[in-house]
Amino acid sequence: MENINNELNILKAIKAVIKEYPNGAQIKDILEKSNLNISRRTILRKLEILEKNKEITSRKAGRSSRYFLTEEQGISKEQIEKSQNVIPLSEESKKILENIRKPIEQRTPVGYHREFLENYIPNQDSYLNETDKKLLADLGNTNQLKYPAGTYAREILNRLLIDLSWNSSRMEGNTYSLLETERLILLGKSADEKSNTETQMILNHKGAIEFLVENAEDEDININRYTILSLHGILSDNLLPDPTASGRLRRISVGINKSVFTPLGIPQSIEEMFNLMLNKAQQIKDPYEQMFFVMVHLPYLQPFDDVNKRVSRLAANIPLIKRNLAPLSFIDVPNDIYVYGLLCVYELNRIELLKDVFIWAYKKSSDRYSAVQQSIGKPDEFRLKYRNELRTIINKIVTANNTSKQASESIRQFAINIMEEDRSKFSELVEQELISLHEGSFARYYISPSEFKSWKESWQKG
Repeated sequence: MENINNELNILKAIKAVIKEYPNGAQIKDILEKSNLNISRRTILRKLEILEKNKEITSRKAGRSSRYFLTEEQGISKEQIEKSQNVIPLSEESKKILENIRKPIEQRTPVGYHREFLENYIPNQDSYLNETDKKLLADLGNTNQLKYPAGTYAREILNRLLIDLSWNSSRMEGNTYSLLETERLILLGKSADEKSNTETQMILNHKGAIEFLVENAEDEDININRYTILSLHGILSDNLLPDPTASGRLRRISVGINKSVFTPLGIPQSIEEMFNLMLNKAQQIKDPYEQMFFVMVHLPYLQPFDDVNKRVSRLAANIPLIKRNLAPLSFIDVPNDIYVYGLLCVYELNRIELLKDVFIWAYKKSSDRYSAVQQSIGKPDEFRLKYRNELRTIINKIVTANNTSKQASESIRQFAINIMEEDRSKFSELVEQELISLHEGSFARYYISPSEFKSWKESWQKG
């Protein structure tokens, strides 16, 4: 009996520590705070017992794991009602929400249903009806369809980097605030009290968004194998226990927290369905149906060891960036209702709840960027024409720490390659951009914070 009581006390002490960490406790936290005179290996065994008994859940975080009390991971009725007050749900969504909110032991275990993907016929079947598509098209219109791919996203890049990086990270439990995210992205300054994992997650988002926007005109950037694998490689950089798993399809079995859904586990099947998903996505003509299809089927397949939802959120933006439509940055989306929308896909193959979330989220994002667009006006045709050259020469001047006198000579030499009738205007544009370059604009020229700071000192010296 004494051994049993001792065992229970150990488990109770571990749970007490985990409760103090709403964003997940790590092994080191438990060792430091529990005051238990036991080894790390013993702690791991106790955690396995608690997880097996469904008293806790775990989530990978970099090279370690974070542990959560099951009740902390659950979503209360009050939280759901609060989310429904924010996002209006259809009657159908409310019905399936009730089913998916049943205790996990009352839900039927399911595996991956190939037919859910196989039976979808692009441009014949559609998750969005015509009313949905018209609404989304009206919301997303930026009047920039005639411009090169990525023009609109580049115009609002700083805002997009902050919004999408923060919201997508927030939905993964990241505790950076919006202002802390802005400082990290624009100034390269991490928040002292945040973990390296959280900082890495946001920087990875920044890199992935820049990858999509700056290469938008490239035909290779699309809903295809190269782009999706590249997105995963960037988003998962330095965050996976197995570094070689970044940008590689899954070769291990995985589970879904708080779900009775078990994804495919055979690598050959994952490969087959991944290719089929991409093939169908590429055929879809409507950009909004295409992006929602990706939001449904990429997380459902779980093709990667981890970071699947993050990849789906950024991949959903590809059709928008390519067509100069307003992006989707998940502004104000309650994480609980988004998770339930995915659980409905996983366990029931029902998309209604996720669709309600998607349409509401897109309206919020399009409203934000409509206001941003009004403040920036229409794109400058001349800047568009020479945007690559402009980026090249400014990057060269800044990274070489040119003084204003040296910059004038660099511009003169570079402008020789510009068409004669545009040469003078181009040189003037470069000079104006250099004079107005500041901490919120240098990132678009692939300049690091340290390079900008060093150049600014040289520039001010003349």
